[in-house]
Amino acid sequence: MTIQGFSQKISTLYENTHDAVVLIQTMRTEVLFEEGLTTMSGLKGLGSGFIISKEGDILTAAHLVQTAEHIMVTFSDGEEIPAKVLYSFPAADVALIRLENPKSTPITILKLGDSDKAKTGDQVFIIGAPYGLKHSLSVGYISGKHKREAAYNGLVTSEIIQSDAAINVGSSGGPMFNMKGEVIGISSFILSLSKGFQGLGFAASSNIANKLLLEEHAIWTGIESNLVSGPLAEILNLPQSGGVLVNRVASHSLGDLLGLEGGHYKIIVENSELILGGDIILKLDDIPLTNEVNLIKSWFTLQSLKSGDYLNITILRRGKIMEIHKIIP
Repeated sequence: MTIQGFSQKISTLYENTHDAVVLIQTMRTEVLFEEGLTTMSGLKGLGSGFIISKEGDILTAAHLVQTAEHIMVTFSDGEEIPAKVLYSFPAADVALIRLENPKSTPITILKLGDSDKAKTGDQVFIIGAPYGLKHSLSVGYISGKHKREAAYNGLVTSEIIQSDAAINVGSSGGPMFNMKGEVIGISSFILSLSKGFQGLGFAASSNIANKLLLEEHAIWTGIESNLVSGPLAEILNLPQSGGVLVNRVASHSLGDLLGLEGGHYKIIVENSELILGGDIILKLDDIPLTNEVNLIKSWFTLQSLKSGDYLNITILRRGKIMEIHKIIP
């Protein structure tokens, strides 16, 4: 009887919340040079998100939308509406997108819970679209909580809830609920040797998403990048000990406004994918981007910018050092 009661509770919570969970599909065009050939492909992304306002604001995972050229949101009733990125903080893998047109029928809104109150051992459930199977439910327990504080200014750059509830391709960006039906996490990634779920799933906490996106309005750079240092910085002939290698840049983003260019040559270095040939950012104002501490400093500089302010960036482009000066619109 206890198991039956639990099952009924989960089913009731699911019925009350699943209409607010949406399927997110993204598209971007990429030109790569591999083995002497030039290939142009349309890369598609698949994930989930959930509605938090009547205006059509949707929380999702940053890695899904950070460099997307087109974003399409599909609701449980099949209606499709394009969306755009408002705010994004890739270090915590959280982003806020907004529908470009209002939905034709009323929408269901989810409430953010206090993730600080979530404890290891608490039951949770996740709704997402694993492999495109919309509104799939998985149930599990919180198996750990992790915070990462930056060495500069004490900023928490990520706050993660670990769970054994299944997260697979397409579930990224979907909500993790407590047993009150409140969202306490945003599904982010898995640790797996097979690229399938093996019992270790992670979600960005609702509190970090609320702070970075809804309170501080984390600026969307539209840049996918890697911090390069050590031997790799030497191989790339950087004039300093490190820099930010720009892999991709989204249209209409801050990176696009600055005229930054992504790369076209894909390589694998120590099991990590890099795309070479793009700009390497050396400095933002007078901050050399040589380490993580300075990256966080540069983030505060970007966040403090107002319309009319000047932004100065030093880059290495095809072996030449260049200065970019832009007025923020």
